[in-house]
Amino acid sequence: MTLARTLLLRASRSEWLAGQFRKHEFTRRAVKSFLPGEELGAALDAAAGLATEGLGSVITNLGERVTTRGEAAAVREHYLGALDAIQARALPTQLSVKLTHLGLDAGRDACASDVAKLAAHAATVGSFVWIDMEESHYVDATLGIFREIRASHANVGLCLQAYLHRSPMDIETLLALQPSIRLVKGAYREPAARALTRRHDIDAAYLSMGRRLLDQAARGAGMPVFGTHDTRLIEALRMHASGRRLPPHAYEVHMLYGIATATQRALATAGTRVRTLISYGTHWFPWYMRRLAERPANMWFVVQNVFRQ
Repeated sequence: MTLARTLLLRASRSEWLAGQFRKHEFTRRAVKSFLPGEELGAALDAAAGLATEGLGSVITNLGERVTTRGEAAAVREHYLGALDAIQARALPTQLSVKLTHLGLDAGRDACASDVAKLAAHAATVGSFVWIDMEESHYVDATLGIFREIRASHANVGLCLQAYLHRSPMDIETLLALQPSIRLVKGAYREPAARALTRRHDIDAAYLSMGRRLLDQAARGAGMPVFGTHDTRLIEALRMHASGRRLPPHAYEVHMLYGIATATQRALATAGTRVRTLISYGTHWFPWYMRRLAERPANMWFVVQNVFRQ
């Protein structure tokens, strides 16, 4: 892991830096490149625009590490309202939620109950709920809640991080569920004992796990989703899918709003199912730092302008 990436991931947990960044109009403009707005309406407007171009979407209200049940209940109610708004506008839009935003740290069972409520309501409006993955110490709890909800709700999927050493085995233990799995590289700061640190090794792990998920899909079991902007990996996985005679609807590619937009359109035009991940909300600083950590060179331009007198 490069020094710049390490510093950016450490900065993502700084409340002081978050306050400094929110004060500057330049930063807010820079963030807007990846975030259409802080309100749900802005996210849904963006989703509607993407739909006209044949792109689906996934929305997430930014936030994490909620510590009280009251806060968690408010997040649950917000997402229930978001599902109603998605139905009202007939959008091809899904939800992606963080369990710590739904109060995992405040109570595991209550958090699982809230996810089940979201999945049940999503089913009534024809939508889907993704459970995002957070730092490695949350993996066991996240897997447990996913298994619990998946037993009664087919419209729930799970994100897995390719850089974690444990992820290949986690995939194997989940395959019996015929799961929908969104594979990402991983964006948190993890020790070498838990995660791969070299880009080449992470890419190799991603490709290996992606092929495993596609092989399973060729047997009619599970929906692989590839959350990456790495066009080399995407093309390699598309070729593998073609070799397994998988139809275009048997897997999806998910990319972030504001990144590789032309690539998203091109993939959709070529027949690949593409969804754009749209984030919104006021708690954007940790998320934005992790996005910059994926490409640290962008940070220096932001810093020079934010702190210029």
